[in-house]
Amino acid sequence: MSMKVTRGYAGESVRPYPVATIGNFDGHHIGHRALFQAVSRTARQAGGTALALTFDPHPVKILAPHVDLRFLTSPEEKLARFQEAGIDEVVFLEFSETFAMLSPEAFADQVLSRGLGLKELFVGQHFGFGHKRAGKIADLVALGSRYGFAVHPMDPVTASGGVVSSTRIRQLIQAGDVAQAAILLGRQYAMTGVVAPGAQRGQELGWRTANLPVPPDRVAPADGVYATVAVWNQRRWDSVAYIGTRPTFGAGERLLEVHLFDDAPDLYGHHMTVEFVDRVRLDMQFSGADALSRQIARDVESVRTMLQKHREVLGK
Repeated sequence: MSMKVTRGYAGESVRPYPVATIGNFDGHHIGHRALFQAVSRTARQAGGTALALTFDPHPVKILAPHVDLRFLTSPEEKLARFQEAGIDEVVFLEFSETFAMLSPEAFADQVLSRGLGLKELFVGQHFGFGHKRAGKIADLVALGSRYGFAVHPMDPVTASGGVVSSTRIRQLIQAGDVAQAAILLGRQYAMTGVVAPGAQRGQELGWRTANLPVPPDRVAPADGVYATVAVWNQRRWDSVAYIGTRPTFGAGERLLEVHLFDDAPDLYGHHMTVEFVDRVRLDMQFSGADALSRQIARDVESVRTMLQKHREVLGK
């Protein structure tokens, strides 16, 4: 059964036994998935509906428009991951200045109770809601009791010595630590784009590349060279990726350039996904094309070794 997508909450309380979680869910990391599993399991046991309540636009866009917020997932990927997690319906709550002014009680009454008819709600222990996030988890439990829905506070998920959060994952990726980010995400961080014609420098150097623009609203790994897996049309290729401004040839537009191993087809104009497995090295400026070409050869060998070790660890 396909997942339903709803915008707004007025008059939508006809669902069978709605069980929900609420948040921005950027990244769909292992902490988010713990919430989704609890919601889905509870809804199935009750013959109800598993809901994910999220916001559009992201609250930061309204409350702090000056902040350069970049996302871990595209809107399309976010919806796909909700469905993979067993969510029956995603409800987008329009976040506006008026919505932001709702008191904690008004939010519980108008949105969660009367608007959505919730029966059970799963949230993290540090969940804040209402105007200026004044409502805390104890307030939500009390309001739920008053308005007819049970609240289940969940312990934060921890990994690698800290609480898993989208903010922490963004910081890791922007620092180039894609391997550590993958542990918190529960999968490799990936970016998708349409392969565009480049300056053909890779081909001139003997290393043909597929070039993807870096989306301005997405979190991008730090400039450098990475062991990656390229995915197109359900096929996967080991690959080496460079992200940066190509300082050897004079800094230009920031691009993601991917060299696919093993007889990859011409992918111009096609959507391709690049999964980042580990970082090989930082970006460097070389004396010329020959020096760069020799370094790429060393990078390719490093990537083959990295990916082989990665598969051995996973038992694949």
